[in-house]
Amino acid sequence: MKKLILLSALTMMLFACKSTSVTNTKLDRTSQVAIKGNWVLSSVSYPGSEYIKVNSFQIADSKCFEGSSWKFISNNNKGEMALEKANCPAFSSSFTWFVNKEGEFVLKLLNAGEKAKKVRDGYVLKLANQSETSFQLVDKINVGGKLTDVVYQFEKLN
Repeated sequence: MKKLILLSALTMMLFACKSTSVTNTKLDRTSQVAIKGNWVLSSVSYPGSEYIKVNSFQIADSKCFEGSSWKFISNNNKGEMALEKANCPAFSSSFTWFVNKEGEFVLKLLNAGEKAKKVRDGYVLKLANQSETSFQLVDKINVGGKLTDVVYQFEKLN
């Protein structure tokens, strides 16, 4: 999850700093409509690097996101998410999102009452392996000088 302005993930006590400008906002409406609905983030994995610790979205350990619920509304690019896993911080947030023509999933978490246009920080992840019932969001983080994938696996609820 590339941080548009600020820092990205904390891994193995190392900071990965990514600065990205998302200049192409031409939308991939087909991909967006396919994401519409209620989803569960079923797993978070780090292929080839299972011993790292990732702080996802600057909220909590990535494993705390397993079992989290996500609602995506495609006609207005809004949504809601909630973490409810035991021994993890409780967290919920509204968000805005879109998928651009490069297959990048752009996410902005919103504070209560905050307008999306006022939020300057967000995350850019790669949309992968999309089907009617599942999709993945993939982040690339720097762990000891080596790029490592963080794969967020989503499964459709309805």
